[in-house]
Amino acid sequence: MNVLIRTAMILAVLLTPTMTVAAQSLPLQEPMGGEPFGHSVTNLGNGLYVFRWTVYRNIFLVTNEGVIVTDPLNPIAAQLLQTEIQKITDKPVKYVVYSHNHHDHISGGIIFKEEGATFVGHENLAKELADHPNSMTPLPDITFSDRYTLNLGGRTLELEYYGPNHGDSLAVMRLPEEKILFIVDIVTPRRVAFRAMPDFWPDEWIRTLKEIEATEFDYVIPAHGPHSEPVIDPASIVMEQRVYLEDLMAAVKAAMDSGVRGPDKLRETVKLPKYKDWQGYDQWLPMNIERIWAYYHMGW
Repeated sequence: MNVLIRTAMILAVLLTPTMTVAAQSLPLQEPMGGEPFGHSVTNLGNGLYVFRWTVYRNIFLVTNEGVIVTDPLNPIAAQLLQTEIQKITDKPVKYVVYSHNHHDHISGGIIFKEEGATFVGHENLAKELADHPNSMTPLPDITFSDRYTLNLGGRTLELEYYGPNHGDSLAVMRLPEEKILFIVDIVTPRRVAFRAMPDFWPDEWIRTLKEIEATEFDYVIPAHGPHSEPVIDPASIVMEQRVYLEDLMAAVKAAMDSGVRGPDKLRETVKLPKYKDWQGYDQWLPMNIERIWAYYHMGW
């Protein structure tokens, strides 16, 4: 990426104020992190924006031919997202790209379908949505197996499937011009794994992160984080997430090999003080430990 563009993007992250708007008729506290409900839009330059709703994020790309939107999140967030896009451009949303099948990230897209958008997602996602339909979540019009490249208005968004890791349909999105990845759920900086790791395969998760590390990128936009967190991080957060998982698995395996039996004893025995300052350490580390016990004990 051109040095001037890269410098401008970094300055945009550091200096551009976000627009934060309180969502109407919502509880005062969100369920994770204690942050107030609300949404914001951050302009990273060159038509790239990050939209945040509570602890969720997506990206959208504004071009001279229309807009590419990723994960519409949910009906409330999608409506806010549509309003924010209309403040920026009069171009229509041409594409909506799903990251994976989980409804907390991709429901609400019907509002863009009514606008005429084409939906894109992995072929496994299409099957999962067909098996578990949701009226707010249109099926993808375009599916792919391994890779797919979306071009609009001279801009490119690359999608890559790494196999099972978090579910069996997750696509990592790449902006090749900026060398930025948008990664959902499998990389959340400075946070232990989410609760009991629902729909995660720990070994496949580590494998995927290694494969991502071997690709060329400079920055990551993670799909989770409170509004106090930066919306973009250095590439090193992928390695940091992998090392945490490897440390977690090694600690649980060592305790089990030494004779510690059962998830209750493991939760009392295994500690990872290296990560004590990470979000969720006190509440979620015990759940992470039990999930890894299940992996070794049950093969699940």
